[in-house]
Amino acid sequence: MKNIKKLRLEQNLTQLALQMKTGIDQALISKYENGERIPTIENLLILANYFKTSLDYLMDRTDERKPYQPK
Repeated sequence: MKNIKKLRLEQNLTQLALQMKTGIDQALISKYENGERIPTIENLLILANYFKTSLDYLMDRTDERKPYQPK
């Protein structure tokens, strides 16, 4: 999940700082970024809301960062 790391670094955040802002454990963030674990839907939603992006972008399925428009 290279885009999670990319977004974090663009905002000059450490994994610990991202933990403080999202409540997602730093060890999990590390594992997500290194491809060792797949984020839960709940954590994907937290990250997507925080970074204002789509789930597909977080999961490296698209290069389009914009979130989808709510219905």
